Amino acid sequence: MQQETGKPLYLTGEIAGIGGSIKENAEDFRVTEVPLYLPCGDGEHVYAEIEKRSLTTLEAIRRIAKAMGVQERDMGYAGMKDSRGITRQTLSIPRVKPEALLALDIPGLTVLSAVRHRNKLKLGHLAANRFCLAVRGVAPDAADRAEEVCAVLHRRGVPNFFGPQRYGTQQNSHRIGRAIICGDAQGAVDALIGSPDSVDDERWKAAISAYRQGDLAESIRLFPPACRMERDILQRLVARPGAWDKALHALNPRLRSLFLSAWQSAIFDAVLRERLAGCDRVMAGDLAWKHANGACFLVEDPQAEAGRAEAFEISPSGPLFGGSMTPAAGEPRAIEERMLACEGLPPGGPAGGWPDRLSGGRRPLRVPLSDYRIAQEEDCLTLDFTLPKGAYATALLREVMKDW
Repeated sequence: MQQETGKPLYLTGEIAGIGGSIKENAEDFRVTEVPLYLPCGDGEHVYAEIEKRSLTTLEAIRRIAKAMGVQERDMGYAGMKDSRGITRQTLSIPRVKPEALLALDIPGLTVLSAVRHRNKLKLGHLAANRFCLAVRGVAPDAADRAEEVCAVLHRRGVPNFFGPQRYGTQQNSHRIGRAIICGDAQGAVDALIGSPDSVDDERWKAAISAYRQGDLAESIRLFPPACRMERDILQRLVARPGAWDKALHALNPRLRSLFLSAWQSAIFDAVLRERLAGCDRVMAGDLAWKHANGACFLVEDPQAEAGRAEAFEISPSGPLFGGSMTPAAGEPRAIEERMLACEGLPPGGPAGGWPDRLSGGRRPLRVPLSDYRIAQEEDCLTLDFTLPKGAYATALLREVMKDW
C-alpha cells in the first residue's frame, strides 16, 4: 500500500490487514505495566498498584489525591495511560498508610497492593508494558495474517508511532502545543476549544459554536461537566476579556506538558512516516539509538553499523524537538528540519526559544516486539505481546489491522 507521495504507508503493506474493531468494551484492551524495580518496603512514599477502568492516569491521580488529602503534584507515576480499557499501573503517594489506600472505595479504580518505598515514582521508571487486546469482527483467516505480520515486525521492529491516541478527543492536542510554543495564546485557546465538527455530543458542539460566535457565557453554560478545563479558561476570559495569556494559566501544568509533548510527537510521527521503509536501517548522520541503555551515537559509516541494526542492538532515532535535543546530521537532519519547516519554524526552533518544559530528546524509529501470542475464536482475535516503555499498542495494531 502506497501513499500519494510514493512512501509506504505500512512496513507490512504487502500483507492484507485483518480489519475488525477494537475497544468495543473495556475488557478488549488490557495493559499491565512491567515495573523497572519493586518497592523496598520502607520509606515515606507508598507504591500502590491500581487497576483502573475507563479512567485516565491523571483522573485516577485526581481521585486518589482527593480521597487521601494529598496534592496531585506530590503523587508519582511511571507511565501515562488513556481512559479506554483496563489498566494495571503503579502510582506513588506520599505520607499515607498502605492500609488506608487498600481500603479506598473509588468508582472505576481498585488498589491491588500498597508497599512503602523511599522515593517518588518518576515518569519512565518502568521496564515495559504487557498488552492483551481483542479484535472483534475479523475474517476466518485473521490469525494467519496476524502471525505473518507479527513475524515481520519481530524481525524488523514495530514502527514506533505515537499514533492518534496521543492527539486527544479532537485530534488537535499537537495544534494546541504548537500555539503555546509559538507564543500564540489566543491560537492555543482557539485550538483547545476546538471545532464542532470534531465532536459527536450535541451539547459540546453547541458550546464550541457559541465560543466561535463570541458568546462566552453561553459557551460556558453549554459545555458538558467533563469539559472542566474549557470552562475554567473561558471563565477567566469573561472576567478579563482579551487576556488570553492569563486564561491559559488555568491549564493544569501536567496538561500543558501533554500538549507540548503532543506537538513533539506529531513531528516525530511525520519523520517516521518519511523514513518508514528504512526504519530498521541506519544512514550516515543518524543518531543511532542503543536499545540496551537508550544512549545515542552519530553514525559515520552505515555499513559498519548494519550488523548491529540487523541484530536489533541499534536503531535510527527521530527527533523530540526541544532545548536539550541533539540534532542528527546529513540527510536525517535535513528530513527533520524539513518537518519542522512545515510547522513554520526555523531549524533552531521558535525565536523566543523552546518552553522550559520542552527539554527534547531522541526516540527510536522502531522498537522490538517480544513474547507475542495470537489466538482466534470465531470472529475474535486475541493478541498478547510486550513492547518497551513509551511504545504504543496502536503502533502494532495499525500494521495488523491496516486501519490508519
